[in-house]
Amino acid sequence: MPTSTTPLPTHRLGATGPEVSALGLGLMGMSDVYGPADEAEGIATVHAALEAGVTLLDTGDFYGMGHNELLLREALKSRTRDNAVISVKFGALRDPDGGWSGHDNSPAAVKNFVAYSLRRLGTDHIDIYRPARLDPKVPIEDTVGAIADLVRAGHVRHIGLSEVGAETLRRAQAVHPIVDLQIEYSLISRGIEEEILPTARELGVGITAYGVLSRGLISGHWHPNRQLTGQDFRTRSPRFQGDNLHRNLSLVEALRAVAEAKNATVAQTAIAWVAAQGTDIVPLIGARTRTRLTEALGATTLVLTPTDLAAIEIAIPPGAASGARYATPLMDDLDSERQ
Repeated sequence: MPTSTTPLPTHRLGATGPEVSALGLGLMGMSDVYGPADEAEGIATVHAALEAGVTLLDTGDFYGMGHNELLLREALKSRTRDNAVISVKFGALRDPDGGWSGHDNSPAAVKNFVAYSLRRLGTDHIDIYRPARLDPKVPIEDTVGAIADLVRAGHVRHIGLSEVGAETLRRAQAVHPIVDLQIEYSLISRGIEEEILPTARELGVGITAYGVLSRGLISGHWHPNRQLTGQDFRTRSPRFQGDNLHRNLSLVEALRAVAEAKNATVAQTAIAWVAAQGTDIVPLIGARTRTRLTEALGATTLVLTPTDLAAIEIAIPPGAASGARYATPLMDDLDSERQ
């Protein structure tokens, strides 16, 4: 199994963004969505990532209703702030029971949300600030314009977007440079390849790819009889249900054969495939433990040859996944799916 013993390579995020590690760490699962998590292990995982050279740390103000930002603050307390590039999503509205109640990307809300995030994170600036979803009630120009005000005031360094389509990306870029688009991209979620990725490249916008292991589904560690708690997002995810799950896991087994031929794990192969699609793409790894982080870091030393890439395409052809990547109500929130 490949391991990472050399410094992580770095890439510039888009044409105007910061230099970041070639692999980023997504913190959401340390607080929310995937059931109970060990906070101490989460902090230790952030520390291990920083020590390994991971600089891009992605969070959201609504992950655990602020808990995730507080966890990151604790993790960075004994570290040098400028060694981390903090990416924050905002705009999703929650209720006291953890439910979801829409989005608010209005200019007043933008400035309210950032004030709370800065306090919870214990920092005077956020490196990349982005709306989590497009708010249909607010023109993207107004939202980006409000963040641009924060850039000029020094509270935010760069502007990013999340799950928007090509047209929205163009409109946003016309207001202020966008450094990256955070969007799902994996072997079984390739929808960005047709229009969104070419548009991002034309505009000089980087891609931070989340869901590269499809929430564990194509990690090689998922078992069809695994029991999930009611709070786990995957209990409602179409790809984890019934026949869809069994068909998707058969794809994983085909990928396992390719991985084993490379003396790599399934997860490492899936991550390396995303990274191999371009140096303008930075995979975000949702590791909640040091063990999973160590495995993911091994992907950075895994070299996939043209023959390997062709074998992976045969194992998991485009469009092979069974089931949508979100349940219908959540799919309706995705501007990126309105093509």
